[in-house]
Amino acid sequence: QVQLVESGGGSVQAGGSLRLSCAASGLTYRTGCMAWFRQAPGKEREWVARIYHGTGNTYYRDSVKGRFTISLDNAKNTLCLQMNSLRPEDTAMYYCAAGSNCAAVVDPSYWGQGTQVTVSS
Repeated sequence: QVQLVESGGGSVQAGGSLRLSCAASGLTYRTGCMAWFRQAPGKEREWVARIYHGTGNTYYRDSVKGRFTISLDNAKNTLCLQMNSLRPEDTAMYYCAAGSNCAAVVDPSYWGQGTQVTVSS
């Protein structure tokens, strides 16, 4: 059984940093990628960043490029998202996800329960 458990959310002022972690268990070789999504109140869930197991390639949505870094520690089965220069518009519930693909909200087969990130101006 696959489990994804996020941690590391919190409240920071604009310009601050947070590091999110996602402890994964039960994943198999079919899990091609892992990703972070977010959902702000009243808005649709959106993809933030993803990383592919085989190649290590990473992709970011434009609004977080240069500020966020996604990484995967295969030995520890932990996905991380380092978030720097945070902005109020980054405020959202952040979700860890995994699947054979994870480019869009409909792709991942597995989801964590989410961790809240709040950025104040």
